[in-house]
Amino acid sequence: MKKTGIFRVSKIIAKPICTLLFPLKVQNLENFPETGKVIICSNHTCMKDPIYISIKPKRMIRYMAKKELFANKLVSKIITGMGAFPVERGKGDQEAIHTADQILQDGDALAIFIEGTRSKDGKLGRPRSGAAMLAYQNQAPVLPVCITTKDGKPPKLFHKAVISYGKLIPFEDLGIREGTGTEFREASRLIMSKIAEMREHDQPIADSFR
Repeated sequence: MKKTGIFRVSKIIAKPICTLLFPLKVQNLENFPETGKVIICSNHTCMKDPIYISIKPKRMIRYMAKKELFANKLVSKIITGMGAFPVERGKGDQEAIHTADQILQDGDALAIFIEGTRSKDGKLGRPRSGAAMLAYQNQAPVLPVCITTKDGKPPKLFHKAVISYGKLIPFEDLGIREGTGTEFREASRLIMSKIAEMREHDQPIADSFR
């Protein structure tokens, strides 16, 4: 997908503002692939997570957002221009899955919050199998990403968070051969284990922030 006008403007205008309001310590950005299809799998801490994930990479990242956010026409136009597309959660939204497949087939970057919803207690939740399924359907590599905040709580304005980009997991290393539910669950746990490793490393750093 070509970068939209809204995306280009946001990089020029909104990026400095977001950097001031939501400061980040970014680690291993060089792991983020500049081209080619990729599924970015991150934990989910708060509503600002799409900003955290996309603020530093130069590429436009597509991501699912709950359908309710698109009810307001202005908000819908802005978040669509930023790369979002709607998903009706909890109902196996086939249209959203088709859109995700098309994004990857077009060689673009797709972000998925692997827990499926925001963590209420700051702990990493149980991974869902959707990302592994999409990786299998599209033979796509996975980039694990970890967002770490102080005490695991959603950060307030001007409070720093750590975002780490892990090493790319080639599709072949996910261990999905037949596309079974068991394989999807095991691949999801593998991805989450990489996120957990980054969290363990980054938590002391996040807890040191004032």
